[in-house]
Amino acid sequence: MQMEMITRDARRKRPRSPRASDADQTTAPRPARKRRGGDGIYVPPHRAAADESSDVDGRRSWDALRKSITGLVNKATAANVRHVAPELLAENLVRGRGLLCRALLRSQAACPALTHVFAALAAVVNAKLPVVGRLLLVRLALRIRRARAHGDKPQLASAARFVAHLVNQGVAHELLALELTTLLLHAPTPGSVEVAVGLVRECGAALTESCPRGVDAVFECLRRILRDGVDVDKRVQFMIEDLFAVRRARFRDHPRVRPELDLIDTDDQVTHQVELSLDDDGDSNHVLDPELHLDVFNPSPLFKEDDKAYEEHKRIMFGDDTDEDDDEAESSDEEEAKEPDVTIVNDETQTDLTNLRRTIYLTVMSSLDSEEAGHKLLSVVRPGQEAELCAMTAECCTKEKASCTGYYGRLARRLCATNRAYGAGFAACFARHYAAAHLMQTDELRASSGLFARLLAADGDGAVPWRAALGRIRVTEEDTTSSSRIFLKELFLDLAEQLGIRELSRRMNDEDAEVRNALFPRDSANNTRFAINFFTAIGLGGVTESARQHLLSAQ
Repeated sequence: MQMEMITRDARRKRPRSPRASDADQTTAPRPARKRRGGDGIYVPPHRAAADESSDVDGRRSWDALRKSITGLVNKATAANVRHVAPELLAENLVRGRGLLCRALLRSQAACPALTHVFAALAAVVNAKLPVVGRLLLVRLALRIRRARAHGDKPQLASAARFVAHLVNQGVAHELLALELTTLLLHAPTPGSVEVAVGLVRECGAALTESCPRGVDAVFECLRRILRDGVDVDKRVQFMIEDLFAVRRARFRDHPRVRPELDLIDTDDQVTHQVELSLDDDGDSNHVLDPELHLDVFNPSPLFKEDDKAYEEHKRIMFGDDTDEDDDEAESSDEEEAKEPDVTIVNDETQTDLTNLRRTIYLTVMSSLDSEEAGHKLLSVVRPGQEAELCAMTAECCTKEKASCTGYYGRLARRLCATNRAYGAGFAACFARHYAAAHLMQTDELRASSGLFARLLAADGDGAVPWRAALGRIRVTEEDTTSSSRIFLKELFLDLAEQLGIRELSRRMNDEDAEVRNALFPRDSANNTRFAINFFTAIGLGGVTESARQHLLSAQ
């Protein structure tokens, strides 16, 4: 019994010999699979190998294009953007427009402080390839929609800042910024109001120039937020008040485009309009295609042909100026070789200007009367230095007492009677003193206003034109401050004392329509009423009769 069990176990453990059929299956090679194309069409092996090699070359070229575009965008600054832009245009941006837009949006979101640089780079590319600017605005609009829907304030603020600088560069239409501001202030929250204030601060100069009525509506909404006490914190309220101060200064510290970033002429720029209309639920009424397929590699049998086509387009885009530039460079080198070497030394220490100002000051202070001072100064000052003499005269007057303005007034009249350039110089000084009235003390305001009152009251060649001086101001609540009102009060009281109420009223209302519209703005009843109340409060109600009649007829 035991022997039978051992024999049975041995049979179980004995390895099974392979069958002939199994050997045939293992040794016989499998038939080669037929290659088929995307449409199920048979592709010969040599053609398939060629296609695979072309795809590899296309992938390698795509990776190089992506790295080049990303590197150029990341290294752009305000100092080198003028040189980075041609290098960027040398790349195939028709194929890589999706990569460029993605790089610009990512770099701008990572470093909002360089938004103006990225906007300038986008403006240069948009002038040559408008399809890139359109795609960038579409993706930016979609990013704004997502940020508003998800309540992502940092992303919304970054995108709004990019929109503002694209408006400044002329890539985006001004209506896009106004529409975004309206959407942010429709249901105001501390975050949305903060983003709207930042947007208006960045592109307020461009909006004021192109659509002032829209800017007035935005500031009226902000004023209503302050007046009604909407649920915003103190920090946002201070930001709104600061924005009003920036507007009164005419966005002087926030220019439309910096000089080093003004790379494209206005006539060469292409402006796009993208709508941000949203439903109450956040859904868009307008379908915008971000073309995300442009961000990834797509094999194409016409890859090399596309490169050749872009090279031809690049020649047309840049023109045939390269050969001409080389010829001009060679000719200029030959001319420089012929001319003798001359070393030109520029004095950057402004020693001559300092000496001139010292001479003017000593001459003014040491003269017995205005005639002597005028005679000496006219012999010292050279042509082209008239503006500096006017500035020094006005500065010396502000540092003296108000009782000494007669001396400086007569000196200024003598200078204006000698040359018209002095009249233009004193008109420019008036604009600077009026703009810097908030930096002056009360005595300085009185002395400065007394000097310009004597120049404005003069007749003939010794006078400063009223349009050149007073045509630049606007007597409204928004365009004036407490210091500038003191300046205007002292100015017009001195003019009334020298000219009389009747003559002053005639010059303010009848002589020049531009001066009348500046002193009594007629664009709105509120501005006209404010000017009437101002002149009445300082005791010059007699000059407001014409404005009162206009206000009554308008009602």
